[in-house]
Amino acid sequence: MTTEQIANRLVELCRSGQFDQCYHELFHQNAVAHEMEGVPNGVTKGVDALLAKSKAFAEDMVEMHDFSVSDPVIAPGFFCVNMMIDLTKKSDGRQRAEELCLYQVKEGKIVAERFFYEM
Repeated sequence: MTTEQIANRLVELCRSGQFDQCYHELFHQNAVAHEMEGVPNGVTKGVDALLAKSKAFAEDMVEMHDFSVSDPVIAPGFFCVNMMIDLTKKSDGRQRAEELCLYQVKEGKIVAERFFYEM
């Protein structure tokens, strides 16, 4: 898949709520996720760890009130999207978050993702 195809598929899956399918279908087995600097356990390595992180997030969620993802902005080997989520969590109550998500693609798979948001 090209970077543009991967970007469009990620947006399609996210908009339909198939978040884990993104990891199964689009990510390299050794992909790395980077949260903002200073976030505890801010680096996650490997699809299995990314799926475990996603599962923990879902288990902490009480209700998702709203979610959106922008169309991708694509450059050679990279793409980014803006994501917004309004949710109620067991641990923190209701919160709204918006972030810029940057993805790096090599050889037809996402190899890295970085998230940028207000702390």
